[in-house]
Amino acid sequence: MAGRVLVVDDDLSLRQFLKNMLRRAGYEIETVGSGAEGLKVLAANPADVVVTDLTMEGMDGMEVLRAVKQRWPATEVVMITAHATAENAVEAMKQGAHDYVVKPFNVESLKVILQKAFEKKAMREENLTLREALKDRFGYGSMVGRSEPMQRVYDLMDRIKDTPVTVLITGESGTGKELVARALHYEGDRQGKPFRSINCGAIPENLIESELFGYKKGAFTGAVRDNPGIFASAAGGTVFLDEVGEMPLATQVKVLRAIQERRIKPVGGFEEVPVDVRLVAATNRNLTDEVRAGRFREDLYYRLKVVSVELPPLRDRLSDLQPLCDHFLRSYGDQFGKPGASLDDDTRSHLLAWDWPGNVRELENVIQRGIALSRGLVITTDCLPPEIQTSGPSAAVGLPTSVGEGGMDLDAVLEGYERLLLESALAQAGGVKKEAARLLGLTFRSLRYRLEKLGLDEG
Repeated sequence: MAGRVLVVDDDLSLRQFLKNMLRRAGYEIETVGSGAEGLKVLAANPADVVVTDLTMEGMDGMEVLRAVKQRWPATEVVMITAHATAENAVEAMKQGAHDYVVKPFNVESLKVILQKAFEKKAMREENLTLREALKDRFGYGSMVGRSEPMQRVYDLMDRIKDTPVTVLITGESGTGKELVARALHYEGDRQGKPFRSINCGAIPENLIESELFGYKKGAFTGAVRDNPGIFASAAGGTVFLDEVGEMPLATQVKVLRAIQERRIKPVGGFEEVPVDVRLVAATNRNLTDEVRAGRFREDLYYRLKVVSVELPPLRDRLSDLQPLCDHFLRSYGDQFGKPGASLDDDTRSHLLAWDWPGNVRELENVIQRGIALSRGLVITTDCLPPEIQTSGPSAAVGLPTSVGEGGMDLDAVLEGYERLLLESALAQAGGVKKEAARLLGLTFRSLRYRLEKLGLDEG
C-alpha cells in the first residue's frame, strides 16, 4: 500500500467516490461522516494523511485540523470545500494544513496533492531519523567515560546545552574538544540546525576572514560567486572555532564584533548581515598567557569564556581507559574485519602504565595499530608502539631491583607501586570497587582502607 488515508466528509456520495478512487490508486482508505468520529478512528489507528471537508455539522474541518495537528503532528491534512475564500485558505495553512482543494476538484490534481503530502511526511520522518542518528553519534553517548572528572563535564554540558551562551572548551591536544562541541549542539535545542566548524590554525591568515564571514563576487581574485561563509551558513545553529588561539589579531577584532552585535560584513560587501549562531571555541593554549603576550585580545577572551569547559587529560582519569579501549576495539575491530578483538592482560598493564601525552587520540591510534598488527583477535604487547612496549608497572613507578649505594625510601617505592595496581584494578573493574577488590584478592574493607590511605577513594 502507498499509505493510509482517512477521509472525513458528511457527504456519503463523495466519501464513496474518494474511497473507490484512492483505493484504485493503491492507498489504504477509511471514511467517516463526522469530525468526532474521525478523531476516534485516528486514536485507534493513526493515518498518514487526513482529507477533510471544511463545512460539516458539529465539528467542522478547521476544528478537525487543529485537533489532528495537536494530537498527531506528523499527520498531514488536506482540506476540501465548496465554499472557498481567501481567508479560509490562509487560516487553514496557518493552522498547518498541507493544501486546500476546492470542489469540484480534478481527480488527478488531488492525487498529486496526496502524493506530495506523503512525500512531505516521509521527508520529515527521514530528517527526524537523521537527527536521532546524529544525536547518537555526537551526543553524550559517544563521549566514553564514567570517571568523576568526566561526570562533572557531563553535568556542566547538560546545564548549558539549551542556552545560547558562548562556550570555551580547553584541554590538552587529543582530549576530545570537538566531540564536546558537537555534543553540545546535537544534545541541545539547536540540534535541527547546521553545525559548522573551522580550524583557525589550518586556514591561511589572508583567507580566514572570508571563510568566516563570506565574500561577495569580485571581492578578490578567484571570487567568481558569492559565498555566505561559516557564520551565515550556520544560521540558527552552532559555529565551532577550533584552535581559536591561532586566530590572527585582525580577525579577532571582527569575531568580537560578530559576538557583540550579532552582525557580520562579508568581504567586499557594503551592508552588514544579521546572524543567529551559538559560538563554541576550543584551544589547547593557555589563553591567559596569550593575552599577556599580546597575541590574543583580552576582550575577546572574556567574551569567549562565558562558560569554560575544561577536559581532563587521560592520565587523570585512568579508570576510563578500559571503557575507552573497549569502545575502540569494537569500532575498529568491525572496520578491520576482526570483530571481537581484545587485549591480553600484559598489554592492558602496559597501557595503564603509559602516561598518554597524546590523550584519547593517542589511545585510539594505539588500538588501531594493535588491531592491524595482531595475528588473531588478541592484541599482544609486540603490537604496541616501541615506547609503550618498554613501559610497564615497574617502569612507571621507577621500581628498583636493588637497594643501591645511596639507599632507598622503601615506603615511597611500595606506595607508588600499590597506587598503580589499585588504579589498574579499578580501571579493569570499570570503577566497581567490589570487583576491584576481587581482582586484587582483597576484602572490600581492605580495599577501601588502601584507597583512602592513598587519596584514591571517590566516596
